[in-house]
Amino acid sequence: MGTATGIVDAHHHVWDLSVRGQDWITGERMAPLARSFTLDDLAPEAQAAGVTATVVVQTVTVPEETPELLALAGKGELVAGVVGWTDLTAPGVADELARLRELPGGERLVGIRHQVQGEPDPLWLLRPDVLRGLSAVADAGLVYDLVVLPHQLPAAYRAAARLPELAFVLDHLGKPPIAAMKPRPWADDVRVLATLPNAYCKLSGMVTEADWHSWQPAGLAPYADAVLDAFGPDRLMFGSDWPVCRLAASYAEVVDTARVLTSGLTPAEQREVFSGTATRVYGLPERPRPRTGGAAGPSYRDGDGVPRGTGA
Repeated sequence: MGTATGIVDAHHHVWDLSVRGQDWITGERMAPLARSFTLDDLAPEAQAAGVTATVVVQTVTVPEETPELLALAGKGELVAGVVGWTDLTAPGVADELARLRELPGGERLVGIRHQVQGEPDPLWLLRPDVLRGLSAVADAGLVYDLVVLPHQLPAAYRAAARLPELAFVLDHLGKPPIAAMKPRPWADDVRVLATLPNAYCKLSGMVTEADWHSWQPAGLAPYADAVLDAFGPDRLMFGSDWPVCRLAASYAEVVDTARVLTSGLTPAEQREVFSGTATRVYGLPERPRPRTGGAAGPSYRDGDGVPRGTGA
């Protein structure tokens, strides 16, 4: 595809198991992720795909991770933004956000995320202390990333409606049950969320919600079309979810599949999905055009116009 600024990957992770474990990586199915993943691992894959800027996103709810991600972003050019974690329920959340901004790389803090998907209370986002924390995120000029399961989407809508000054970015389409092929009630709840002008969505995480061994772009299309129709290209942004995506697909396959799923858009609309929306919503710096030819178009492995899904 290619844009004047290259592709922005609005969602990926890094972790170093020598620093701390990732308690969510358990069992044989998750074994491919049970190693460290660094920016040095990501950089060549991103460059080959025409990605010139990324947003790295928190993975664990510990206060030490966000300063580490900020320092990492501050040392290089690939990571343009950090979505970190802080305790939204803490009385001093505003002071903590200000402290993070003063740390090395703190200028690249663009958002906050909490693992709401792991909260047993489906109304967690509506707790008074959480809403107070979300208000502090808005006051700091930051974005809030929503990582929720489908049954938590109604609470996400209500929280976003109460805080119109805060941009809410829905990660991974709200994790629809793609493998089960049951788009409702997810699709209906996503459409309701999208009626709010401060709600955005990431075109990310689909391959790992599908069958890891047999997914095809055609099976993802109804879900991608649903969010494209609900949010529009100017409120939708591409994210790889690397390295989690590796459970089902390579980085190149995820990028190529996103191109296939958005092939019906105009070039201007594609630029929104692949760079414009993320740059605008997260306030990322503009990046130069990539010097490689990696963004010229899909590089299919099978020769049949469809990237082949890989197993775990």
